[in-house]
Amino acid sequence: MPPKIATLLTIVLILFLFIWESRKGEKVSSALWLPVMWMAITGTRFVGQWLNLGGWNDGNNYQDGSLIDALYFSSLIIIGICVLVSRRIILSKILKNNRWLVVFFAYCFLSITWSDFPFIAFKRYIKILGHPVIALIIITDPNPLNALRTVMKRCAFLMMPLSVLFIKYYPEYGRYFDNWTGQAYNSGAMLNKNELGYGCMLFGIFFFWNLLIASRIKNWRAKIAELLLSIGFLYMIGWLWHMAQSATALTTFLIGVVTIIILGFRIINKNFVGTYLIITILLATWAELNFDIYEEIIELLGRDPTLTDRTEIWGDALALVNNPIFGMGFESFWLGPRLDTLWSKWWWQPNQAHNGYIETYLNLGAMGVFLLFGLIVSTFRKISRQLITEYDFSRLRLGFLFAILFYNHTEAAFKAVHLVWTVFHIIAIDYPKPPTPFKTDQLKLVQQENLLRRKIYIK
Repeated sequence: MPPKIATLLTIVLILFLFIWESRKGEKVSSALWLPVMWMAITGTRFVGQWLNLGGWNDGNNYQDGSLIDALYFSSLIIIGICVLVSRRIILSKILKNNRWLVVFFAYCFLSITWSDFPFIAFKRYIKILGHPVIALIIITDPNPLNALRTVMKRCAFLMMPLSVLFIKYYPEYGRYFDNWTGQAYNSGAMLNKNELGYGCMLFGIFFFWNLLIASRIKNWRAKIAELLLSIGFLYMIGWLWHMAQSATALTTFLIGVVTIIILGFRIINKNFVGTYLIITILLATWAELNFDIYEEIIELLGRDPTLTDRTEIWGDALALVNNPIFGMGFESFWLGPRLDTLWSKWWWQPNQAHNGYIETYLNLGAMGVFLLFGLIVSTFRKISRQLITEYDFSRLRLGFLFAILFYNHTEAAFKAVHLVWTVFHIIAIDYPKPPTPFKTDQLKLVQQENLLRRKIYIK
């Protein structure tokens, strides 16, 4: 098929999906386009990189960043804050219900003061404020679950078909070659195969969950349409996985899916999810000590013991940390002399530790890692408590959580404007729902009945 026809068909497909979704009769806020604009760009290529496909260049570099990207993200953050203000979001409720996240962000800001590059660290800090803003736009929607479904679908409508188009018909944009080995890799609409992999991982988990939700729809037309949509995108994602050859993303996808499946078993008591997790960790530790399960899994995935030199980079990077307690400052490790030292040794010029926990240690030290683990544990506890009252949403959140935690073993996603980091904020932040008019009226009726009963009892 000629590339122009393939492009036209892709555009028609994307428009059809958006129109079909808008005609389902579900009322959604127009503000949800802000998370779509944020996540679609952070999950593919930044604005400056998209413009560079046509030869445009604003002179961006690794340290200074791109002016057009700074304007884009700043605009979304400012508009997002205006949306939250218009919704009359109470800041004290955010602080009260997300204390670990607040402390983590406060510590990140404080760490700018001991960074070797405070101005660059400050600019990067401003960008990450978009994560909680974007997450709150979804969470404070009248129907958060439907809002998340809408945002994830819209992002998938854009990112997945474009990735297929780029790989099959525009290889100059959808594929790249290793500078040293010459090996070809597929990246789709993203920058590299790892980014394509985590996009498939996130949307794969979502559409698997959506498939289970769709099976319970009573309206048979809506049910068939939603099932076909989920199956179609899972097939597309499977093809992209085959092209990406990302073992990490595939493994974490399976972890998320297995989590969702297990939580669906009736035998699982939702009140003891934390206990099940502790037992699983103890069994995994015992199996590793006795059978060396980790190496077996690495070999099964076709990876070498060094995880493509990642473990060696971990050692080299850790040796350059001068402040093990507080780290080198927010997003500041991979700058200046340290970057020059590592690039002089590693030909592929790494700019991250390829491990989210080590990356946090490099920038924020042991204190930052402690706060990150506190945030993770707090997130797990909040989701576990809501499994009874918000089963479907909590089930998806736990699937995402475990997938993200394992993904950060070989990739650093707890940083910068990363799509995985945005999704983490969506599942981690809590904002209490205001009581609905029905519940308020119902409460008044109950109070009146109790008052009447007291009067009768007194008489």
